[in-house]
Amino acid sequence: MAEEAEKETVTFEDFKLNKQLLNAIEEAGYEKPTPIQEQAIPLIMAGHDILGIAQTGTGKTAAFLLPLLMKIKYAQGQHPRALIIAPTRELVMQIEENITLLAKYTDVRHTAIYGGLGPKTQIEILNKGIDIIVATPKRLMELYFKGELILKDLKTLILDEADKMMDMGFMPQIRQLLEVIPRKRQNLLFSATMPDKVVELSEEFLEFPTRVEVTPQATPVETVTHVLYQVPNLRTKIELLEHLIQDAETFNRVIIFTRSKKNAESVSKFLEHRNYGEVRAIHGNKGQNTRINSMEAFKGGEVRFLVATDVASRGIDVTMVSHVINFDVPLIYEDYVHRIGRTGRAENIGAAITFATEAEMYHVHKIEEIIRMKIQQVPKPEEVKEFKTPFEEQQEMARDIDRQKRRENPDFKGAFHEKKSRHKSNFEKGKKSGDPKNSFWQKTKKKGNRKK
Repeated sequence: MAEEAEKETVTFEDFKLNKQLLNAIEEAGYEKPTPIQEQAIPLIMAGHDILGIAQTGTGKTAAFLLPLLMKIKYAQGQHPRALIIAPTRELVMQIEENITLLAKYTDVRHTAIYGGLGPKTQIEILNKGIDIIVATPKRLMELYFKGELILKDLKTLILDEADKMMDMGFMPQIRQLLEVIPRKRQNLLFSATMPDKVVELSEEFLEFPTRVEVTPQATPVETVTHVLYQVPNLRTKIELLEHLIQDAETFNRVIIFTRSKKNAESVSKFLEHRNYGEVRAIHGNKGQNTRINSMEAFKGGEVRFLVATDVASRGIDVTMVSHVINFDVPLIYEDYVHRIGRTGRAENIGAAITFATEAEMYHVHKIEEIIRMKIQQVPKPEEVKEFKTPFEEQQEMARDIDRQKRRENPDFKGAFHEKKSRHKSNFEKGKKSGDPKNSFWQKTKKKGNRKK
């Protein structure tokens, strides 16, 4: 009991941070250190390499920024002394915002470097002198190979969301970076999960690291409730979504995650046409300024619905998200954790609702294995109309189910496989004989005649 009481009394002053940082922390409204901050800050300040396993929303950004700002302290020299690498533009921007917040009473120079914008302005900022750079791997290496970036003074390297970086294929850029920066430096690696690729990277990247783990791997935030609805098709998902959001008081600030840009656009247009509140969509086809403005409007409470693909699942830092709705089940299973990490932040209560077709239930079970918990399945409300599945969607789901069974059993051929073979042989027969009953062949013949 005495030990618990002692833990409760830990404050930011206990870390011996300077007055400038303590003032910024107080103004930012941080009352007490989170578990990851409590463990990591003293170790980082003591100069250890850190392997941090922490899910999103645990306060890990401040856990590495506060000791870094104590180390950097003030503007000095021309070239960067610290480099923070993150997988997406949104996350880079979020980290940069946190530096602005915490370094407001210092003269430390920092900037964000990412693709999607011309590099001219970024180069101009670098040329004026810089202390901390936050960057995506690809743009960083582009500027390095152009000779616009000198990394010889680097003392600290931080990789954030390492698992997402591996999923996005950034290993080549990370390896290029490790070859050109000084060997004598402090390294910090943070990841929500520890798949094999991240373990491999940590072995290459860290020297005798201290492992800091505040929750078991891929464990979702405890303040979030999880609910699953099984529905037959896309149209019924839309109907269920519309039914749920009628309760505007409960569903007041909602992020809806889709697997594709096409679904993100379809859902956002549907919500716009029905006038259920302000809605914005963010995905890879949206311009950078549009994405930034959408995010700011959602943070400011002007927007009720944010429809997003997984590119944005780690770049949204909003404390009062009431619900995350997984309109589509993610195929990268760890993304479930990152998606639902957008709600239940800062010890607030949140809810994660998942819609799944028969084909998606396979992925739901895999997610349950990863998060080590069963997602509560509830029946679809009776008022929600169930639509018939269109033929094309039926075929796509049949293909998915066959692929899943083949993954579990390589010898499985599948009903769809057999149908496809029979269909192909009939088509071939019709093609060879010119059978007029073969409609595909008729269309092909007609096209040929028109050309003549």
